[in-house]
Amino acid sequence: MTQDDIIKLRDHCEVTKVQFKERITDKYDVGCEMVALSNYRGGQLVVGINDKTGVMNPLSYQEVQEVTNLLGNIASENVIPSILLDIDTAAVEGGSIVVVTLKEGLNKPYHDNKGIVWVKQGADKRRVFDNSELAEMMSQCGNFAPDEAAVSDIALSDLDENVIKLYLLNRFAVVMEQRGVSEQNLRDYSLEQMTHFVAGGLNVEGLLRNLRFIRPDGKMTVAAVLLFAKYPQRWLPAFTVKCISIAGKSVGGTVFRDKVRDTDMEGCLSHQFETIMTFFTRNLRNVQVEAEFNSLGKLEISHTALVEFTVNALVHRSLNWRAPIRIFILDDRVEIHSPGELPNGLSVDDILSGTSMPRNQFLFTNANFLLPYTGAGSGILRAMEDKPEVVFENSESVHEFVISIKRVPAVGVEENDQVINQVTNQAANQVTNQAANQVNRPKTRLTQKEKDIVNFCTVPRTAQEILDRVGVSTQTRTRKKYILSLVNLGFLEMTIPDNPTDPNQKYRKVIRKQ
Repeated sequence: MTQDDIIKLRDHCEVTKVQFKERITDKYDVGCEMVALSNYRGGQLVVGINDKTGVMNPLSYQEVQEVTNLLGNIASENVIPSILLDIDTAAVEGGSIVVVTLKEGLNKPYHDNKGIVWVKQGADKRRVFDNSELAEMMSQCGNFAPDEAAVSDIALSDLDENVIKLYLLNRFAVVMEQRGVSEQNLRDYSLEQMTHFVAGGLNVEGLLRNLRFIRPDGKMTVAAVLLFAKYPQRWLPAFTVKCISIAGKSVGGTVFRDKVRDTDMEGCLSHQFETIMTFFTRNLRNVQVEAEFNSLGKLEISHTALVEFTVNALVHRSLNWRAPIRIFILDDRVEIHSPGELPNGLSVDDILSGTSMPRNQFLFTNANFLLPYTGAGSGILRAMEDKPEVVFENSESVHEFVISIKRVPAVGVEENDQVINQVTNQAANQVTNQAANQVNRPKTRLTQKEKDIVNFCTVPRTAQEILDRVGVSTQTRTRKKYILSLVNLGFLEMTIPDNPTDPNQKYRKVIRKQ
């Protein structure tokens, strides 16, 4: 390193990855700096420059020898676990500057000799108290896999057999094809039969153990709960999604056009995915893409991009930060907020160039048998093929990754403030007009409550589950009103159509061909 390099380093002032010390006067303080840099992404400690004024005060030959020995002692005694230093010197007028380079630690979290964990925050450092942040550090260096962590007090009966069957069908496609099992006749086979097809000597629990969804201690993993549980939020309440459509251009707006209820989002990842996509399709516009007036429209934001960004949020979110995914539809953009910044030091430029380092490796590997993505790490590139206007923000300060997608401006819409006023006025008249709308609406047009029921039945549900979700008692008239009417209209179907009164009867959403 030359004098010019030192001057350039000095002129940039202290930043997150560079710290100045005129002299080593406090071994503990320097140890804390080393801990903070090791827990971050590494950096440099420069000795011989005043951190307040930037004035260089070079070290003599003897001081260089003393400082290099002292730094080595600090790294082994004041940083736990101990770290290795790369120490260099640069000759400047009047002596030398010592430059210590620290790599990002491979055994996080590091702590000082008092047991305190430090991490960089701008040019300064701060203590870490949050267990979630400690777990995130351990995850980054492979010392902890949150998707393989144990979940207590969940039994096989809490898992959805139909989702597991679909997973087995897709994962063991060759075996299932040989046995004649397909998505069309999947309901004709029990989970036990499909388990026997995969591994003849195992029951369901044994197969899930072999697939690592059940740990050696008998507890299920977080991945198993997220992928297969009927109601994962019973055990993992923060792993849900908040979906809100807001009038205006501010996330802080108070006029909601649409909002998915928390209870409607309860379910496994495939159910959450379907609920989110339904939320997008009912709140985003279809725009005309051909000159002919009667030509079919196209969703204003690429459907492929929405799928990839949604799956990315569900599968790659940090499982250590106990916060929900948040999705906002505003007048000018769609925002997807995913807990946790990009993992393993990735930058936005990295992911745009196709670099992929899955955060939740076990969940990522298995979710592609239930969600529409390849599992090859090419999602962002595929999402950008239609060239949507997207801004990616990797926010380390709030531990969040945000995707902001520009919406196509609506033709003929009034200015924003007028739109908000119209929405507010319409809300006041909604109650008055509701009864008339219900009478006059076409038979195939669903109310919001009916849409919610259909969406809830993406995973087959019993009549009791449906009526509990609606919040009404189990009576013949309520069954007719909320369930049988949707069956007659072709939005729901019975899982046992030949015996409508079967006690095991469930209802599922009818998937329509595109």
